[in-house]
Amino acid sequence: MLYSVIMAGGRGERFWPLSRIEKPKQFLRLLSDKMLLEETIDRITPLVPIENIRIVTSRSMENLIYDAIEGIDHKNILAEPFGRNTCAAVGLAAVHLLKEDPEANLIVLAADHLIKPADRLIDILREGTALTAAEDYLITMGIVPTRAETGYGYIKLGNEFDYKGRHHIYHVSAFTEKPRLAVAKEYYFSGHYLWNSGMFIWSAAAFMRAIEKYQPEMAHLFEEYKQYIGTEREMSARTELYERINSISVDFAIMEKAENVLTIKADIVWDDVGDWNSLQRNREQDSDNNVMIGEAVTLESFETTVYNDAEGLVACVGVSDLVIVRSGEITLVVHKSKAQSIKQLLVKLAENENYKKYL
Repeated sequence: MLYSVIMAGGRGERFWPLSRIEKPKQFLRLLSDKMLLEETIDRITPLVPIENIRIVTSRSMENLIYDAIEGIDHKNILAEPFGRNTCAAVGLAAVHLLKEDPEANLIVLAADHLIKPADRLIDILREGTALTAAEDYLITMGIVPTRAETGYGYIKLGNEFDYKGRHHIYHVSAFTEKPRLAVAKEYYFSGHYLWNSGMFIWSAAAFMRAIEKYQPEMAHLFEEYKQYIGTEREMSARTELYERINSISVDFAIMEKAENVLTIKADIVWDDVGDWNSLQRNREQDSDNNVMIGEAVTLESFETTVYNDAEGLVACVGVSDLVIVRSGEITLVVHKSKAQSIKQLLVKLAENENYKKYL
């Protein structure tokens, strides 16, 4: 049977002050009138019924999801006691689903991506899941780059996979982490690289076999935990698992080591919605390339994003290349080139007892 695993555990600190401890990024309405998590669920349900969706999130967000998303119940959520990166999150879902369904075939998605058109994504996923249901492959979805992006990882294409389908599938030659600009330009113009989307397709059994081969200690911990699933000890056993398990990404743990890795060339509009600059790429702009959300007015200002979800007006005169966010009692002003540094700002705020209330 086909399932979808949605990873929804992060805080999205680069969207501070809108994203805060009590309202993380996946609950924000950044791209439409729907929350990012809600959009992700709506996107996949034409292929995977809601009862087959598993959301891996933190325990602190569990009740937020129940309150925010209609049709979600306890069966849909796998709550982590604390974050241990993506390999632990996907492994947790895989081991649960394997116990429930030994033939489980998984689509792994992130809760905070923009993807369109949705029907093309479903078409790509349908073809990928047909392959992984029949053969022991680990598939990552690669996105056709639209610019030289330094904030994404890249997939170097190997030989085309011998498969008669509508979409191009390739063996993976190499994975590359976020490159410097000159290298990103080289990748973009070469045509031999795709963005690494962090979306995956595989059977739960194939993924757990890969963990056994490349992360044997992690596999042993999951096997210990598996015996407690569905018992009164499950939650305490999960805490013990997370206290002992290695914090490592799926890419580092499995994908960069495995030999049965393929990538589907996904010719779709995709954005990982990683920081405030993503609004400039995905929201409507005025004639001066400003993005204005909420009560805002600009004069002689260019390439500036203003997001105001508080009462009152944000007015800008003679500014450019800024992100200005007014949320509740907080105002953020940051140059676009420093949008990635908001996480460091939050570290500084956490050092001051008087400012912790703003986190």
